[in-house]
Amino acid sequence: MQNLTATASETGYAAVNGLQMYYEVHGRDDDGGIPLLLLHGGLFDIEQQFGALIPGLASGRRVIATDFQGHGRTNDIDRALGTAALASDVVGLLGHLGLDEVDVFGFSIGGAVALHLAIRHPEFVRKLIVSSVSFRPDGDRGGNAEAMADMSVDMIAGTPMEERYLAVSPHPDREHLQGLLDKLVRYGEGETGWSDDEIRGIPAPTLITVGDCDMIKLEHAVKFLQLRGGDVNGDFEGVPASQLAVFPGTTHFFGLARTALVHEIVTGFLDTADPASE
Repeated sequence: MQNLTATASETGYAAVNGLQMYYEVHGRDDDGGIPLLLLHGGLFDIEQQFGALIPGLASGRRVIATDFQGHGRTNDIDRALGTAALASDVVGLLGHLGLDEVDVFGFSIGGAVALHLAIRHPEFVRKLIVSSVSFRPDGDRGGNAEAMADMSVDMIAGTPMEERYLAVSPHPDREHLQGLLDKLVRYGEGETGWSDDEIRGIPAPTLITVGDCDMIKLEHAVKFLQLRGGDVNGDFEGVPASQLAVFPGTTHFFGLARTALVHEIVTGFLDTADPASE
């Protein structure tokens, strides 16, 4: 597992909403380009989710990555985990870093937060990448909630997730880890997702990625693309600003594991000019 801290050009903590929110900055911004913000999934952190991708992504652009509440090096607080709260933390982090606009790449829970930012705080988001996340609960396959319901530290004992938590968390013990698992089981209680009109109204060009055996239904990913103006005959109508990538032989847990493929698709999307701006 790569040690990102050793290669980051800057690391720090932002005091946000009662958190000491850990972040890292990678790469250089020599031409005033838009930074890329990385948002990890539940029970992961910067290194576990994006460690293999960051060196390539940070070649030619500045990359900012952060650990969510209770994850990685960021402390937990007496607050449930939910999309709006985590998005508020990210807005606070952007203020701390003095950033007015970013590209956002979020996976799973991080994808839900990225989507929230694009809808509720569109002024911050130039381009949006949402990976392995639905925009409404009806887009999820069955079985995930049931599998998570009895999640315990014993079930992840000896895994990289447990080892990483105990190695870097501000409260590195199994009791706090169980508390995080309990919060993840209840993540987003009461959230109903976004309407079709809210998805259509996102100003940012959007890349949607999903595994072909992900927790997200493929038909839902296609609907997501359609609402973003995609699924057209590009030879006659032009290639839309929003795109869909389906990674073959890919589950939710390993949604970003094919590093070379993910890097090519993500950087290609970020580096392509928005047709509307040409």
